[in-house]
Amino acid sequence: MLQRIHWLNTTPQPLWNAQRSKLIEQQALSQPQHPSLMERAGLAIAQLACAMAPHARQAWVLCGPGNNGGDGLVAARHLVQRGLTVWVHWLGTPDACSADSNSAWQQLKPYPVHWLTPEIIPTLQADDIVIDALLGLGQQARPGSSNSSLQTLLQHSYASPAHALAVDVPTGLDTNSGAWLPGFTPPAHSQPSSRHTLSLLTLKPGLFTHHGRDACGQIWWDDLACSDTLQQHPPTAWLNATPTHIQRHHNSHKGSFGDVLVIGGASSMAGAAILAATAALHHGAGRTLLHLLAPNTSCHHTIAPDLMQPDASSTRALLGSATVVCGCGGGSAIHAWLPEVLQQTPRLVLDADALNAIAQDASLATALQARRARGQATILTPHPLEAARLLQQSTADIQAHRLQAAQTLAERLQCTVVLKGSGSIIASPAQTPHINPTGNARLAIGGTGDVLAGMVAARWQQQPSTHLAACEAVWEHGALAENWPSTQPLTASALACTPWQVI
Repeated sequence: MLQRIHWLNTTPQPLWNAQRSKLIEQQALSQPQHPSLMERAGLAIAQLACAMAPHARQAWVLCGPGNNGGDGLVAARHLVQRGLTVWVHWLGTPDACSADSNSAWQQLKPYPVHWLTPEIIPTLQADDIVIDALLGLGQQARPGSSNSSLQTLLQHSYASPAHALAVDVPTGLDTNSGAWLPGFTPPAHSQPSSRHTLSLLTLKPGLFTHHGRDACGQIWWDDLACSDTLQQHPPTAWLNATPTHIQRHHNSHKGSFGDVLVIGGASSMAGAAILAATAALHHGAGRTLLHLLAPNTSCHHTIAPDLMQPDASSTRALLGSATVVCGCGGGSAIHAWLPEVLQQTPRLVLDADALNAIAQDASLATALQARRARGQATILTPHPLEAARLLQQSTADIQAHRLQAAQTLAERLQCTVVLKGSGSIIASPAQTPHINPTGNARLAIGGTGDVLAGMVAARWQQQPSTHLAACEAVWEHGALAENWPSTQPLTASALACTPWQVI
């Protein structure tokens, strides 16, 4: 059944990587069902194409040599039956394709379709539709002349003003990671009327992280009536869903929702710690305490009168009971606090300079690893560069394997990891990771990561599951940006003071 994948989905959506998707496809193909899987896929493509481009008069269908191309051939037949002028580039041949693709070609032959050679490109209008059915699940360019033809067709499709519909996954986008394969990055000026992707049979992780969101546009899913088969294969990731509202009892007091203690803000970086503390204050913490590391620095009461500022002695006394956020704007001064914090704190959010200190000091990394065995929980919130330092890799390596990097970091350091970025990854030891669908480029400003750290701590006071607390806070953080009024600037300080329910 065709469904739109929206960031407001109320239940987590299962995601399957390329390897598991291929196993599911093989099992589905072995079932004696009618009509065939390819016939169902092609019909779904055509139906979505007509729905997203209702005024189209022409359709240009780019078909690769594999079964993805066969799906495109079936779609072309249904589109011409609906009265569209259909142009088809097929990079396959009847004698070198699968039986299903050959059947699709045979059924399409009697129809008045315009079969094109690679050098002939149709002229489309903005109301028309381009369908990319070139590579599909494998997403590996095939050697030989067909690869040159494929690249040529892709470049022309990028230049078309027509609506763009990718079948399964945009050609050249890695199914698992959302990274562009070498040579496939589309030009920055590519501007279709609208961009859509129809994921067939399974939803794939790469659609939702790294370059996936920009490449795919609006994402749709059709399980091709194979839900029974899908249920036999556990997902390799989950798409994060709208968190349930946490109901507060009327008979409550500030102690009911715990203390959040923020330690950071060295030298000229006090603002980062203030942002984290402000976010915790406005997103559910009972009491929020702020310990600034810069000497003789205080948070003026007119700026944040609700934030309590304990001295060093009082801060140390709170380490054994509070949820601690450590590192925001901490500079090198945070290093001296980390041994005590790692040893004593029951619930710990580590961000920014705390992560850099751990990456540079093996003894701190060992102390972090030991926390889980003592029943202490930790959430790390690195951006890709910080994750690269922790794993001693390059940022490019992290981005090319975001799911794997987040899970590796979680297992190695025995904690929950929020790998920030487009499609933030939430990973925990021995758990299936989540990919977050909320957020947009308005968050690409200084301070929003500090706000997230404070929101994670506040949510953790209300949600006992460490993994779910991270998932819910990340979703809410992104949802604020999704719903932010277009007439108002989004700043980190405004974000920190705005609960999701207010927008």
